[in-house]
Amino acid sequence: MVGSVLLQRMAAEGDWVGVEPVFFSTSQAGQPAPDVGQGPSILQDAGDVAALKGLDIVVTCQGGAWTNEMYPKLRAAGWRGHWLDAASALRMADDAVIVLDPLNRAVMDAAFSAGCTTWVGGNCTVSLMLMGLGGLFQQGWVEWMTSMTYQAASGGGAKTMRELVAQMRAIGDDAARLLDSPASAALALDQQVTDTVRGSAFPTTNFGAPLAASVLPWIDTLQPDGATREEWKGHVEANKILGLNPEVPIDGICVRVGAMRSHAQALTIKLTRDVPLADIEAVIAATTPWTQLVPNDKAVSLAQLTPAAVSGTLTVPVGRVRKLRMGPQFLTAFTVGDQLLWGAAEPMRRTLRILREQLGA
Repeated sequence: MVGSVLLQRMAAEGDWVGVEPVFFSTSQAGQPAPDVGQGPSILQDAGDVAALKGLDIVVTCQGGAWTNEMYPKLRAAGWRGHWLDAASALRMADDAVIVLDPLNRAVMDAAFSAGCTTWVGGNCTVSLMLMGLGGLFQQGWVEWMTSMTYQAASGGGAKTMRELVAQMRAIGDDAARLLDSPASAALALDQQVTDTVRGSAFPTTNFGAPLAASVLPWIDTLQPDGATREEWKGHVEANKILGLNPEVPIDGICVRVGAMRSHAQALTIKLTRDVPLADIEAVIAATTPWTQLVPNDKAVSLAQLTPAAVSGTLTVPVGRVRKLRMGPQFLTAFTVGDQLLWGAAEPMRRTLRILREQLGA
């Protein structure tokens, strides 16, 4: 999914001009490679260290298992090129920088000057949270933050997107007779949906449980402190991206919901002081050129602050911004963004262009 979106975005932004791409595959070596303007070519073997060693930059959306196998082999073979990776395997390595240039370009530039050659895209929900609210961290206004996420099926890849739609179809097919009868009782419809999602034929191979007509309060693996790995990433990656010292505590619960694409999250923030709401809104609106402050209004929120509204766009709206009754230092907000764009492919695309500029290529 991320690789496909990356190819689309690079074509849309003219990023292939001046590039001599070589495409690799772990399973389809020898078959035709994508033609992005270089003419017909063949997919190379992604396990061929010698072939990879001839490249200036390796861009990979293959996944952590391939990174863990090939990255050390390539470095051990003496390769000194730049490694740009969408997977999480190297994010917390001391010699790697998590890339999100609208917010940490200074960190990236300093790392490049210091000889860094390992660049990694961040966790999708972390990147989207910072694209929406990173300005508050940069002002030093955040004492702590808790995030409750609403993560779309596409966060698990193409197979989970297909399974969600298959679940929706199963529910619709089984309930069709009741839906077609205006006189049918809502309780009967409810029972039919319940029977369907609990049935043995309901497709749950990838999620492990029904997602359609439900939510899943668990993403990734359990950590020693009781958090999941997805929840752990919120703290460690946000602090590393922004280079925060001292660190700002970030925690919460990550939940999978029945959205097809684009992650949302509700945030509770303890401010370091009582900052006027107008100042907070101004900083949020100026966080990045793609950040959009949405007025705390029902009609506007429903029109602009949903996965359905932002999927396929680079806009990261932030709304429902208000002070909480717990006190003037407590703030809440809701944000949403396309995790296949700013959550994954776009930081990769932009970092590749930055590296080419830095290398004079």
